[in-house]
Amino acid sequence: MSYQVLARKWRPRTFGDLVGQEHVVRALTHALTAQRLHHAYLFTGTRGVGKTTLARILAKALNCERGVSALPCGSCSACREIDAGRFVDLLEVDAATNTRVDEMRQLLENAVYAPTRGRFKVYVIDEVHMLSTSAFNAMLKTLEEPPEHVKFILATTDPQKIPVTVLSRCLQFNLKQMTQPLIAGHLAQVLAAESISADPPALSLLARSAAGSMRDALSLLDQAIAHGAGVVEEGAVRAMLGAVDLDHLFTILDALLAGDPAAMLNIADEMVERSLSFDAALQDMAGLLTRVQIAQLAPAALADDLPERARIIDLAAALDLEFVQLAYQIVVHGRRDLALAPDELAGFTMTLLRLHAFRPTSDEPARRAMPRPAVATPAVPASGQRAVLPAGEAGVMPSGAKRSVAPTETALPPGEAVGFLPEAAGRAVAPGAIGGDWSGILGGLKLSGMARELGQHCELRDLSAVQIVLRLSPRHRHLLMKPAQDKLQQSLAEYFGRPLRLAVEVDEVSGATPAAVAERDRRERQDRAIAAVEQDGFVRAIIETFDATLIESSIKPI
Repeated sequence: MSYQVLARKWRPRTFGDLVGQEHVVRALTHALTAQRLHHAYLFTGTRGVGKTTLARILAKALNCERGVSALPCGSCSACREIDAGRFVDLLEVDAATNTRVDEMRQLLENAVYAPTRGRFKVYVIDEVHMLSTSAFNAMLKTLEEPPEHVKFILATTDPQKIPVTVLSRCLQFNLKQMTQPLIAGHLAQVLAAESISADPPALSLLARSAAGSMRDALSLLDQAIAHGAGVVEEGAVRAMLGAVDLDHLFTILDALLAGDPAAMLNIADEMVERSLSFDAALQDMAGLLTRVQIAQLAPAALADDLPERARIIDLAAALDLEFVQLAYQIVVHGRRDLALAPDELAGFTMTLLRLHAFRPTSDEPARRAMPRPAVATPAVPASGQRAVLPAGEAGVMPSGAKRSVAPTETALPPGEAVGFLPEAAGRAVAPGAIGGDWSGILGGLKLSGMARELGQHCELRDLSAVQIVLRLSPRHRHLLMKPAQDKLQQSLAEYFGRPLRLAVEVDEVSGATPAAVAERDRRERQDRAIAAVEQDGFVRAIIETFDATLIESSIKPI
């Protein structure tokens, strides 16, 4: 006997054999048991989920010689002929090749005749959405009031294209895509029955590549058996599929944490040598980042039997929550843009370099420990004299020293950094200096985007002649990206008119940041606006008269 492919050999013969469609099986079983038989059924779902198989099982249940039952015998002539595809009263029509109205009319003209052998004449119309509008209109009347011996079973992968007039005449069942564990489990059962050994990771790879289709999974399994010479091994399956080993992805993320873009690109070169799919690599990396985020936020939801569980937990501890979200977006958009890149390698390389460019800086401890530059302290001047510093530098008066203010000077509050020049020169102030008012300094900077967001959420900790130290709350550390820091440092240098080193500490802020002040002012304005409306006489009269409620979210301050 010639070889029969696994997808046909292991096609379910009864409702109990169906995998992953329990909700549909339950409804049809109850209807058949109670003899509540509808005249038209519509099965929807993606490819390979069991639409046609379910239609054939339903046809057997309706025409079994032992009576209408949810458990057809499978041994009578009607059941055997339906399984073999040669039952005369089961008419399977491919709507993709019979789209015209004339073909539909000819089909429906024969519906009035009684079945030849079976109890019901069953019409299975596959890909019914491919019918023309005229063909749909031709079948409406028969579909609404068919002869008692006729049953329609429609199947489609695109129910949106079916007219509402047809949908309203059918019982609709949506078949779900198969989950990967469900597919892998079914493949294991098939291999056990076929006496073929297999690695569980290999079955997981096949299940993932099947993308929810059991038929695709069985076809891939056939190919894997042939590729592995009767054995299904992970390495052979991975080579057959061109799948990316998760070790490559973990190595990429490890290099990302180490700040080593060269190592990341070396992985890309290795993938080229092995002819691996960059699209699949980015898809798998997005899935890996998803599991990392789950491990960070809901560790109990991470499967205990996950082979790479330990490495995922290590990554979850090393990566920032916010950066995982950003990395996921970079990877997803990188995969989407592969078709627009000069070639797939270039698109994949730019995605890796984008991950590196937007990674959180890893030198925060060094910055936090950076010593504050020493500032020369001028000697205490004699009475009536001034301390003189080089132009452009700031000096701090020694503790206990008294300063005399010339008539042309303005006294500053204690603690401000001031410079003294000879009396004729007047007071020297760094361009744009506003003392310790970080909000004022920030308002004078030409910033936008992420750099401005970074500045808005910082507070000023120290300002000297050569360095400015800011503090950023840990909850906003995702803003701490090198491009944003570079732009902020450059803008500060332009503002003060001299080179400045920027250091950002990551710690709880002790005061109000410009962003917090702006939010507080916004809330205060909103509260005042709400209070003003509530105190308005007309509004109060409306509320009291009609028992109305004031929608505070609709109130906007002027």
